[in-house]
Amino acid sequence: MTSQTEVSCSRCGARNSVTTYDSINVSETPELKARVLDGSLFVWECPHCGARNLVRSQTLYHDPSERLMVWLTGGSEDLERKVREAYGGLEEMDGYTARFVDDPGSLIEKVKIFDAGLDDVVMEMAKYVSRIEVAESRKDSAEVILHAAFRFLKLDGADNEMTFAYPLDGQMQMVAVGFNVYEDCRGILKRNPGMAAAAAGFARVNAAFVVRFLR
Repeated sequence: MTSQTEVSCSRCGARNSVTTYDSINVSETPELKARVLDGSLFVWECPHCGARNLVRSQTLYHDPSERLMVWLTGGSEDLERKVREAYGGLEEMDGYTARFVDDPGSLIEKVKIFDAGLDDVVMEMAKYVSRIEVAESRKDSAEVILHAAFRFLKLDGADNEMTFAYPLDGQMQMVAVGFNVYEDCRGILKRNPGMAAAAAGFARVNAAFVVRFLR
């Protein structure tokens, strides 16, 4: 489902009407999944000056085959309350993983995590552990790294090595992490059922979610 939204260019200020997506069902429109993953769905180009702008919209990403819903809410508490009220008691939601995210980058990361057959709660723990390890190895930038947003990029190689990206000094840095970190964190989750319970239903599973349990 799409809408026409009036927006202003961040460079020249010209007003434009752009197409935004209220919801995406990738079983019905699989071509949109590629546009989500490469980020192009969330960018528009100003026809007056050529500047590329971020689309600020609220979008539901729905993958019925994976029983996954990720709602890009932009941090709207009102929308999140309405979603919980509408979906909370539906039997159709049984077996679904349902998430709230604030920005397109987080939506893209969630899709990548679940496409790789991974658990996002475990992944957030793995990122938390990896962030600390990277900070300890780079003491000159430790404080910045400890507060940096780590993103899962891919899982590849014979050993299922994970690649994370994080910003430092105005550039994106990459770090490769062994899959044993994920397996160790999966064991932690099994020993802490309260974490899995807190992630049930529509939940925001991010760095702050993990910190609540690991500190």
